[in-house]
Amino acid sequence: MALLSSPLEKFNSTPPVTKAFTITLLVASLGYQYASFSATHTEGKSPLNLEWLLLYPGLWIYNPWTIVTCVLVEPSIIGLIGTVIFTVPSLQYFERLWGTVETVKFILITTVVSNGISLVVNYIESFIFGYPELFLYGMPYYGTMALQTALLVAFTQIIPEHQVQLFGFIKARVKRLPMAYVTLSNIMCILGMQSPWILIQWGWLVGWGYLRFYKKTSADGASLNGTIGAETWGDRSETFAFVHWFPPLVHGPLGKVCDFVHENAVRIKIVPGHSSADAEGGSYMPLGAGAGNARAEAERRRAMALKALDQRMANNAASNASGSRPPQPANGEPPAPGHRRSGSIPRRPTETSSSGVGQGQS
Repeated sequence: MALLSSPLEKFNSTPPVTKAFTITLLVASLGYQYASFSATHTEGKSPLNLEWLLLYPGLWIYNPWTIVTCVLVEPSIIGLIGTVIFTVPSLQYFERLWGTVETVKFILITTVVSNGISLVVNYIESFIFGYPELFLYGMPYYGTMALQTALLVAFTQIIPEHQVQLFGFIKARVKRLPMAYVTLSNIMCILGMQSPWILIQWGWLVGWGYLRFYKKTSADGASLNGTIGAETWGDRSETFAFVHWFPPLVHGPLGKVCDFVHENAVRIKIVPGHSSADAEGGSYMPLGAGAGNARAEAERRRAMALKALDQRMANNAASNASGSRPPQPANGEPPAPGHRRSGSIPRRPTETSSSGVGQGQS
């Protein structure tokens, strides 16, 4: 019984969005794998396309829901295992840090926008190179690669200097992982595996753009930048600037290009400009203000993230404890005999004689 209680308690303690995402992912992926295996090995048919579940660029207009449902399908068991090992714990961590609403928004924005960009790219390739049977009907998109990359970007935002160990022998800092994943995506696309590997690149860009400019950083009283109650948008600190994804050699020319693009994007209202609340809360830092102090900024981010997480968990614990308090006596009536409030210490009986009182006051 004890062996069953531990997984059951862990499942019950999982936040609702992560729990729903995991169940839907397992059901859709295992169902797709079983149907494909049965069609191929039992009935002697070709593998299933399931255009009503996967995202085909040429068919999505007839099945528009596939721009969302394709995220929940991992056709290979290896991809499914990798998603369960990394994506599910990561979502659980950020849901406790951000809250339910912000986690749902993050999942939908990073996956749906990335899939939409892939559709546009495939239509452009079909228009330029031809071969619609390949680019429009033979290249389905699926899986959580865009979400995985966006989660790596989110970890880079809060714990960039944290060191992890991969495969038991490769040590790397968290801030290096997104670009390593993007490099793998470039290699696979050059080798002709555009689907679904190109989703990694869009997940990186969309995830960074959302966290940089649009995400609300104060949800219920605490945020990564330490502000209380105020609502700020995005993370404008220097260490999270776009140029820091690249080697220092290109920071100068790339920074000028980024400044030009940002100024025009603000001018035409694509991205919001920074406000006074952003500057006071620490989520905005002028260009160059954090240069040479990246480690201190990273430690500040990590401390603020842990503080926000601790405060959220303390609030949850307090709300749970409030429902288990013993009933208080009403109308000033004394409690029933033998009733003692939990945690109280019985008092010694005091003397009621006037002499006792006089001695105590002398």
